[in-house]
Amino acid sequence: MPVRSMTAYASAERTSADGTLACELRAVNHRFLEVGMRLPDELRALEPVLRERVAARASRGKVDLVLRLRPPEGADALQLDAAMLDQLAAAARELEARFPRLQVGFAELLQFPGVVGGNSHDPQALQAAALAVLDEALDQFVAAREREGAKLAEVIGERVDAIARIAAEVRTLMPLIGAGQRQKLEARLTDLPHPVEPGRMEQELVLWLQKLDVDEELDRLDSHVAEIRRVLGQREPVGRRLDFLLQEFNREANTLGSKSVDARTSAAAIELKVLIDQVREQVQNIE
Repeated sequence: MPVRSMTAYASAERTSADGTLACELRAVNHRFLEVGMRLPDELRALEPVLRERVAARASRGKVDLVLRLRPPEGADALQLDAAMLDQLAAAARELEARFPRLQVGFAELLQFPGVVGGNSHDPQALQAAALAVLDEALDQFVAAREREGAKLAEVIGERVDAIARIAAEVRTLMPLIGAGQRQKLEARLTDLPHPVEPGRMEQELVLWLQKLDVDEELDRLDSHVAEIRRVLGQREPVGRRLDFLLQEFNREANTLGSKSVDARTSAAAIELKVLIDQVREQVQNIE
């Protein structure tokens, strides 16, 4: 399963003997899956099944499902049962002698059961049509999520490549920065009014340089880069996993910045945080 965005829109229509069923699906970002529905009265009983269908194709996002049923052409025309009217007329003639003052209004006549025919639905056929049109809309919905997800994955991949390049640059700079810091510290120790024992000076130099060492942070950054690339290729929803990885990225960037004693590594730490924030913005849209 490719990377999917949480935002999408899709629609589908299907015509049956009961009319035209139109289905719309809209989704926006949400931490979990939340499905809202608007259904015609004829399909209220189908709501649990519809929810299951949506949940089988989406794991996150606020999804709005709308089903509309438009009656077939001519269904709104008044349909009178001629046979029923003939029976009522015959009954009226028989009763006329007994009830000479009996009068029946037109509106009352229409309210008699069976006089006005309705557009009767076949519940099973209508439900089958509703599930079919939902499946068609879901196919389009998932395809739209995957198209948008591919764009998001491409942007994330570019930012992750930039993070890897910065980490590699910092790694090449560290020996030079370490040598420069050693020279500065040696000069300061030499300028002290009281000479420092060579062994003590070397010990202080080693301790100072250890505080500046960022090899572990760079190794972890490389590990996180490899992991985020692996996760982007997984065939399952990856949004939550990516969000967790970004917290780890940010931790290493902060530590790198706090240990920096050189303008170049300070700038690198800032650029890393900018890239990480850009990735986070994209990850918020991923299922």
